[in-house]
Amino acid sequence: MKKMKEKWLFAVLGIGLTTFIACKDEAGKSGKQLEEIKTESKISSIIRNPINADGTVDTVNVAKMVFEETIYDFGEIDEGGVIKHEFKFTNTGKVPLLIQNANSTCGCTVAEWPKELIEPGKGGVIKAEFNTKGKVDFQEKPIIITANTFPSVSKVFIKGIVNKKG
Repeated sequence: MKKMKEKWLFAVLGIGLTTFIACKDEAGKSGKQLEEIKTESKISSIIRNPINADGTVDTVNVAKMVFEETIYDFGEIDEGGVIKHEFKFTNTGKVPLLIQNANSTCGCTVAEWPKELIEPGKGGVIKAEFNTKGKVDFQEKPIIITANTFPSVSKVFIKGIVNKKG
């Protein structure tokens, strides 16, 4: 009977210790998540929903990206060449612009974008690179930009003709 009580006591202590350690780990995680939330709240202060509860849309008090050009026509190039272009834009909106992402529909086209806030009246550049390897004939590649604008997605395009090599 005494051995049964000892085994039971060890089992209870083991469960208690495991629970204590697990709770401590969760508390540590919660603290980290709280810091992440604080960081996100700095960003979320510039992001707002322009659609009101009554269904009206506020298109005035938002960031706005105005591009110098939305289509870059590179003309003709031989297959295997790499096209590079910079799409210049200005934030003509009333609040700072924050670009979340800029990507394309395939791996042959990549983009770099400013990660910092762009104040109203200031500008920036989205750098695009299109690798023509394995691409022939007419090509049109979008760069899809997600930002705190309305609408939240903007597009620019690289297009032209890729001539088959050889």
